[in-house]
Amino acid sequence: MIHINIGSNLNSNFGSRIDNITIALNLLIEEKVKILKISNFYETPSYPNNNFPKFLNIGILANFENNYDHLFKTINFVEKKIGRTKSKKNYPRVIDIDIIDFKGLILDINNLKLPHPRSHLRNFVLYPIMEIDPKWSHPILKKNAQFLINKLSQKSRIEITRLKKNVNIEL
Repeated sequence: MIHINIGSNLNSNFGSRIDNITIALNLLIEEKVKILKISNFYETPSYPNNNFPKFLNIGILANFENNYDHLFKTINFVEKKIGRTKSKKNYPRVIDIDIIDFKGLILDINNLKLPHPRSHLRNFVLYPIMEIDPKWSHPILKKNAQFLINKLSQKSRIEITRLKKNVNIEL
């Protein structure tokens, strides 16, 4: 299984943060990423600068017939198509798509690290995983999402909001 996280904290030419995420999902599907489950939307303050617009994120559980490198290139293609441009680290962006876990693979080459190196520290990654795949285990730490959520700071556990809204697409 593959875990991917999609986030947005800026409107784009396509519309709102929700529109950006929905379009990203549809483009991933067009590129042969088989979406199995999609979490609700989760909203969090921007990190580390809370003055930036809030982020919306979803987690997806997927399958992909090609390798991690092909998925990485596919994600870069989708981000560019939606209008992502390179900016300073942690600055607002119309779309941000991260591979969290690719079939349990542990890898560190060029600009790709698997599993995502900070996934176990991010509320907006762990809560969606807990929702859609509670039995998932971090490939290196060998801990499930609930255990990792319990290790987050109190602040990190209360500053996330699960919205009662799903992406409106057919799987």
